[in-house]
Amino acid sequence: MLDDLIKERIKKRDALIAAGYDAYPARVSRSYEIEKVLNNFEELEKSQKSVSIAGRVIGRRGHGGVFFLDIRDGGGQMQAVAKKDNLKSFELFHDNLDIGDYVSALGPVFTTQRGEKSVDIKELLPIVKSLRPIPSEWYGVHDAETRLRQRYLELIVNPEVKELFKKKSRFWNEFRSSLIKSGFLEVETPVLEATPGGADAEPFITHLNALDIDLYLRISLEIAQKKLLVGGYDKIFEIGRIFRNEGIDSEHLQDYTQMEFYWAYADYKELMKFVEKLYKKVIKSTTGGLVTTYHGASIDWSKKWPKLEYYKLFKDLVGLDLKKVTVDELFEAAKLKGLQPEAGLGRGRLIDLLYKKIIRPTLVQPAFLIHPPVDVEPLAKRSSKYPDRVERFQVVGCGTELGKGFSECNDPSDQRLRFEEQMSLREAGDKEAQRMDEDFLEALEYGMPPAGGFGVSERLFAIIMNKPVRETVFFPLMRPKE
Repeated sequence: MLDDLIKERIKKRDALIAAGYDAYPARVSRSYEIEKVLNNFEELEKSQKSVSIAGRVIGRRGHGGVFFLDIRDGGGQMQAVAKKDNLKSFELFHDNLDIGDYVSALGPVFTTQRGEKSVDIKELLPIVKSLRPIPSEWYGVHDAETRLRQRYLELIVNPEVKELFKKKSRFWNEFRSSLIKSGFLEVETPVLEATPGGADAEPFITHLNALDIDLYLRISLEIAQKKLLVGGYDKIFEIGRIFRNEGIDSEHLQDYTQMEFYWAYADYKELMKFVEKLYKKVIKSTTGGLVTTYHGASIDWSKKWPKLEYYKLFKDLVGLDLKKVTVDELFEAAKLKGLQPEAGLGRGRLIDLLYKKIIRPTLVQPAFLIHPPVDVEPLAKRSSKYPDRVERFQVVGCGTELGKGFSECNDPSDQRLRFEEQMSLREAGDKEAQRMDEDFLEALEYGMPPAGGFGVSERLFAIIMNKPVRETVFFPLMRPKE
């Protein structure tokens, strides 16, 4: 059936070419975007000035000596009317234009008897002949596999999805403009690294033929930016892609966009004040308000976010005192709660497992979760008041992490000790434990100013849109077709 439809469209394309028309011209006449025509319609109608619009035909109908085309470009949609008495090659176009084709229509604008703002076509040119039929807007694209693998089809027939990605652009642009207005400099750092660092994650490995060395795709934007702090920059940020070789679920992707900023002479307390204001500004700019919905719950971002102590929540909800609990006790607790911990997991990984499965799902309204144990954050500064804890906060809400910041560890001796502990975990089988990074330690030995750092991924956008994160990227990674 599909093959027959394609063959029929090829015949129509050939008919247009035989009549002297280029089915895929390099140049297109377009004097107005459709949105501009609609915004200035009364003035254009009064002047009777001809306009030239171009776009995809997403609807066509007609009878007798008239047919109607619904034309859509990147910003709008309007009707164009072809009349046999006014249009050269009327029958050719009537018989050979299909939904999905691109056309250019030239003529004055007018309002139909039904009140439809339209172009009265005097000249019509084919721009692109579509060889495959476009799914109808009425039935849409509902198969999940097709929607994600061929996102362009959904964008054609579902304006709401197209609008979603316009909101995503506003989301990142608001972060960027707000940081720049606050004195931050946007920087770019390498995607390929000799030593992956800055997060607990398994990296992707690649090979550079020119130097005959293995490299890693970055799992974080952190280490390189800290080196820039050593170099003398005080306020920097990057919005870039990172890559993690981990599982696929409603919150995780293998490649995604993350923003990280680093601020010399600021600590985690100053960051919390800044981040709360920044999030509220971004969310309002993206959604139009400060109340969103997530899985049926109303999420109010407008109130002052409370600070929740990690140790207290752990004791209240898990039943263990992190000041004295052992690895064996954590392992047994995880087993009793049905979490199936892997043998050989370190203290930090077990704590994190229990936190993510038992505590985090209960954190629905926006809050800061502060002062976790040093075991779970190898790059954060130890608390001067509680040496077993770090000056870290997580933005939490909707049962997940929505950003993380901390006072940065700038003591090279302490950082080396943390890396050594992480390497012991790697040797015990923890693939996500961090590696020894001698290059970074050398940079710290030159002196890095006290600083705060913060990172947030596009998971936040997915949450405020109340969608799985795979629905909020254009082309999520898919298994190849059989």
